[in-house]
This record gives sequence, C-alpha cells and structure tokens, in this order.
Amino acid sequence: MPHSCHKKLIPNINRISGQINGVGKMIDSGQYCIDILNQLKAAKSAIATVEAKILEKHIEECVRDSIQSQDQMDGKIAELVKILKRN
Repeated sequence: MPHSCHKKLIPNINRISGQINGVGKMIDSGQYCIDILNQLKAAKSAIATVEAKILEKHIEECVRDSIQSQDQMDGKIAELVKILKRN
C-alpha cells in the first residue's frame, strides 16, 4: 500500500545518507574516534525518527484499515511484533 506521505521523508533519508558518507570520509581521513561516534549516533537518531514516523503512519492507516476480523487483527499484531523485535 503506497503512501505519498512517505515521500516527505526523502529529505531526511538524503540527510542520513550524507551523514553516513561523511562518516566514511572521517574514517578515511583518520578523524578522532569520538567525533566519528558522534556522527554515527546522529545518524542512528535520524534513522529512528524516520522509522517512528513510518511506523506511526502504518498503524494509523494500514493496520486500522485492514482489520475487519479477529484473524486479520491477529495477523497485523504478529506482523508488528515481528518488526519491533528486529534489531
């Protein structure tokens, strides 16, 4: 189920990509470990923000709209639990 609202997150994804590329350059140039770690933390935080926004939209729209029976609800709950358990 496509969501045009996810397209609003493309600038965030592009920024994250830039952060990761920047980390690679920092490593290549021998930057200080703490500086590299700070950039990695910032990228992880940005990814978590995008993930949370997509998850919220999924629950608000995809899950709510698809639940028409107990079996469907159980399936959607299992799907969410599986994705949330991944590291």
